[in-house]
Amino acid sequence: MLINKSLLLTYLYLLIYISLSSGVILYNKWVLSTKHFNFPFPITLTMIHMGFSGAVAFILVRVLKVVTPVKMTFEIYATCVVPISAFFASSLWFGNTAYLHISVAFIQMLKALMPVATYMMAVICHTDKPRCDLFLNMLLVSIGVVISSYGEIHFNIVGTMYQVTGIFAEALRLVLTQVLLQKKGLTLNPVTSLYYIAPCSFLFLFVPWYLLEQPAMEVQQLQFNFWIFFSNALCALALNFSIFLVIGRTGAVTVRVAGVLKDWILIALSTVVFPESAITGLNIIGYAIALCGVVLYNYLKVKDGRATSQLPIDAAPEKSKTLLKDWKFKTSDVANNGSGTNSATSDLDEEALLLPSSRLSHIGRTPGNGLGG
Repeated sequence: MLINKSLLLTYLYLLIYISLSSGVILYNKWVLSTKHFNFPFPITLTMIHMGFSGAVAFILVRVLKVVTPVKMTFEIYATCVVPISAFFASSLWFGNTAYLHISVAFIQMLKALMPVATYMMAVICHTDKPRCDLFLNMLLVSIGVVISSYGEIHFNIVGTMYQVTGIFAEALRLVLTQVLLQKKGLTLNPVTSLYYIAPCSFLFLFVPWYLLEQPAMEVQQLQFNFWIFFSNALCALALNFSIFLVIGRTGAVTVRVAGVLKDWILIALSTVVFPESAITGLNIIGYAIALCGVVLYNYLKVKDGRATSQLPIDAAPEKSKTLLKDWKFKTSDVANNGSGTNSATSDLDEEALLLPSSRLSHIGRTPGNGLGG
């Protein structure tokens, strides 16, 4: 029986993405946990990721010149990149801090709130309109998360608030990307995203690090293990590029399915790697309810996207003609050579630095809080 090499390669990319995504989250938890590696400094860990990613991007763009930088003016950087970087840094900071207080499994369940947060921010910023069907989806997701939280054995209000705050910060970043960067006509691939976003996020994290973690690090005589932090940052960087490869190879819907599969695998793995974090039947029931809402939400948004794409350009509303042409161009670009990005990247994993470069039409569950977890 002949094996389809193209299909085999696609499955290999998906396996790499699921493995890296799960691995990065578990690795970050292990590093931050006081019961394991005992490095309870999430801002420091996130800054290491930002610094490493920014340095790699600089080498690729400026030294090796494998990627051409976009035309970035000071006005665009100040009004677009800076606020986006600020909320990105915040989402990583709060999301990683949550690992100090709550389990990986419960964090994955809370991430089901991502479409709720994103939809709310999109409506507030007038990039989306209130709809009854979507509102009912959001209500279903919220009810599921509440049930899951009620069933959490080691429920911690501080950790939950950190995670939820990080989710809303990430949602606002996604909406700001649409409102600010895309109106300027900028499209950033993974490398240029790292090149512009990572250094700015590093600087934003420096202030809370100096005030909150630096004094504690001086008191605690920590042993800095270079290989642990280097391998951790390298895995997070590899995850970012694996997402880009999977998006270019498959598409939004396939990656969504892979993301759901990864969540269940991660929840199961976390209870094995970290036996102290047990899950209950009520946890699973609540998460299953929330997941049903997320899947239905994704279905409605993908359906809307397909309906819009099938409209003739001349028949589309005047305000959407440019977006429609741009969407068609980018979709074709990704399918042909993987040189563009897709809106599904906007919330695949918060542990990835990939900056979304198209509309938020397929937003569903989410970016582990990012490169940090």
